[in-house]
Amino acid sequence: MKRERGGGTGANLASCLVATIFLIFFILVLLVVFFTLFRPENPTISVSTVQVPTFSISNGTLSFTLSIFAAVHNPNRASAFDHYDSTALLLYSGNQLGFMFIPAGGIDARRTQLMTITFSVKGFPLSSIGLRAATTAAVVPATIEVETRMKMTGRVKVLHFFTHHAETTADCRIAIDSKDGTVLGFHC
Repeated sequence: MKRERGGGTGANLASCLVATIFLIFFILVLLVVFFTLFRPENPTISVSTVQVPTFSISNGTLSFTLSIFAAVHNPNRASAFDHYDSTALLLYSGNQLGFMFIPAGGIDARRTQLMTITFSVKGFPLSSIGLRAATTAAVVPATIEVETRMKMTGRVKVLHFFTHHAETTADCRIAIDSKDGTVLGFHC
């Protein structure tokens, strides 16, 4: 009895084609699910507390220390946020009063890192904010409004292959009482 060879090759080819289409479809579904669940996101900065530990007016100048307590949250599921070239600025009427580099580091996935930023301002002239010297009997009651800008730049790696540039900023306006240095309020 003779066996025919032509009928089996078509069935083998069809089953290989179906298996290949199934594998391609399965890989595409895995990639879509992976990139929707593990899509890189920018971190968030939230400022919880602003304090003025030292405040003094003498010889027509203002000196104070401003401390900001912030939390940086990395919302990514499977990748750390590595930050570098991060800075914090203290401004008054657009003029820079203080500058600080934030040390490079990393924040693990779904973690929050607490940061304290402290600015020391020494010898800021009262005339630039519209106050009379403290040696006169009447000091004009005023509020000193300063602005802080915190910027964190870094990257998030997915699967150690895909790199996403991440950047986040926090701008805060802080109102300080010019009489005793209490923080009247802040808005970020």
